Amino acid sequence: MATAAPSDADRPHSGLPASPEAVVVRFAGDSGDGMQLTGGQFTLSTALAGNDLATFPDFPAEIRAPQGTLFGVSAFQINFGSREINTAGDAPDVLVAMNPAALKVNLAALKPGGLIIADTGAFTKRNLDKAHYDANPLEDGSLAKFDVLAFDISEKTIEAVKPFGLGNKDALRSKNMWTLGLALWMFDRPREPIHDWLKAKFKSKPDIADANIAALDAGHAYGETAELAGPLKQVHIDPTPSAPGLYRTVTGAEAVSLGLVAGAQLAELPMFFGGYPITPASAILHHLARLKEFGVTTFQAEDEIAAICAAIGASYAGQLGVTSSSGPGIALKTEAIGLGIMTELPLVIVNSQRGGPSTGLPTKTEQSDLYQAVYGRNGDAPMPVIAARSPSDAFEVAIEACRIATQYMTPVMLLTDGYIANAAEPWKVPNPADFEPFPAQFLTEPRGEELLPYKRDEKGARPWIKPGTPGMMHRIGGIEKHELTGNIDYSPDNHQRMTDLRKAKVDNIAVPDQDVCLGETSGKLAVVGWGSTYGPIHRAVDNCRANGMDVSHIHVRHIWPMPSNLGDLLRGFDHVLVPEMNTGQFKTVLRDQFLVDAQPLTKTSGQPFQIAELEREIGKFFDGVPGNEGGQVPANDQQLPSTDGGAK
Repeated sequence: MATAAPSDADRPHSGLPASPEAVVVRFAGDSGDGMQLTGGQFTLSTALAGNDLATFPDFPAEIRAPQGTLFGVSAFQINFGSREINTAGDAPDVLVAMNPAALKVNLAALKPGGLIIADTGAFTKRNLDKAHYDANPLEDGSLAKFDVLAFDISEKTIEAVKPFGLGNKDALRSKNMWTLGLALWMFDRPREPIHDWLKAKFKSKPDIADANIAALDAGHAYGETAELAGPLKQVHIDPTPSAPGLYRTVTGAEAVSLGLVAGAQLAELPMFFGGYPITPASAILHHLARLKEFGVTTFQAEDEIAAICAAIGASYAGQLGVTSSSGPGIALKTEAIGLGIMTELPLVIVNSQRGGPSTGLPTKTEQSDLYQAVYGRNGDAPMPVIAARSPSDAFEVAIEACRIATQYMTPVMLLTDGYIANAAEPWKVPNPADFEPFPAQFLTEPRGEELLPYKRDEKGARPWIKPGTPGMMHRIGGIEKHELTGNIDYSPDNHQRMTDLRKAKVDNIAVPDQDVCLGETSGKLAVVGWGSTYGPIHRAVDNCRANGMDVSHIHVRHIWPMPSNLGDLLRGFDHVLVPEMNTGQFKTVLRDQFLVDAQPLTKTSGQPFQIAELEREIGKFFDGVPGNEGGQVPANDQQLPSTDGGAK
């Protein structure tokens, strides 16, 4: 593997070692070059090889950006290895650049000494001009601090598919498969699973399947047979030690969908999903539409408001209502969320956060909807909020959302983000018997002489009554209700009591005590995160602890209400640092609830935190630690023993 070195251009190139612990590869090209598909299939082969992995798809918002332009670049990064992988990696060891724009956009991220594989056939004068290059970087010496392998992938692809009678334009559509074949050879991956996938994908067009298979095999053969001096070597990465069981790769959107279905099954309810397409939440609707055999009804509504109102109607009728969107759509759903809180019906609302405000950054990640989730409704309208920390974690979090919604008769918001929704990681498929059922209960006859549809149980939940149940007619709606009968009552004393009762119900929801993910339960510094910051925080804290620093990692799943022991836990540390991809929203909530001097570390670039960013910030709290004079931790591609960027 390429290791970091001083930034002079004369340093020796080390290349990838024969068997590294981990490697980060980034495929980058035009948004029409199939980089997401290439990365997805390389991920499949990596999972089948038994490696742990994490991925980061990164693509433009434009449906079809002008070809060859900087803003049309699409990339897919994968970090895989023979040890535990927590993030998609800070910096690539290998960058596959399909055109000049892909090289220019992604070059700054590549490690010094990293390997560039470039398609010289795409480095034409026209494409260089589109990427704002004055000279060809493959020829002008500007890439001297990297290993460069440049050859005409376009020409080799055309040659490989020539027997199938395709024109040059159609032939070049297989260029990503040729590149994938080379990558499969380079990292000792089998081709057969990709062959099978291509045959299934193009079942009705076998000639297209055969052409893509030929391109894939040609790229693999090039690695096997080419007499290349320099950086291109075959690299083997041992499988990751793992417990026996059934494993599969899963994205956050898939895990949320499966978790919602599992949650409905554990509640013994049919599920109704009302959705409206929006990036990056649309994938949940797509996945659930394929699960009808599990009692799932999916409804693509005409707008966001209709989607959530239909879900509320389904909950009123005795099903588990679910809806999903991203920040702009959640804003449109807000009034109906208030209706769900006022009627006290179970409802799960999934918010796949993206960069904002307004349309913002539709395909980029952010955590900026926390205020919206916790506070963003008119009136005093408390609602439970929980957050997934990774793609696979989204499965259990979705089940927890269903449990809280049905047991406490309340809407629940489940927060993911664009990174979690699109990224993939290995997931050990759990045993269904390990999950405790929480069957929903319906009131079928009055609890006494008079029907009291708002009389609460020990959890503060009102009874759930299906419409049409004989003798159980009651009023329901958005206007204030009498605290027991449900009749319209907006007298001052009644509204005060109902407001207090709704708040107390949410405040008293039983959530697990907060644990410490890594480190001690007290000390000098706690790094507190939520959501998708888990991976980089965990790796950064692990590295800093190895460097002698008294730092712990706390990651919060239950955003509202928060674990009852969280305040005491935070007060056991001298300092609290809260990294989040917004301007400091969770930091403000922690300060408000626990009066702790939480310090923010914020980022709103549309990109996840890097491990090195967090290490440097943690280091500022430890001036004087051996090897950390000046309060700075070395960047993770220099001296630290182990990071997700690979073995050092």
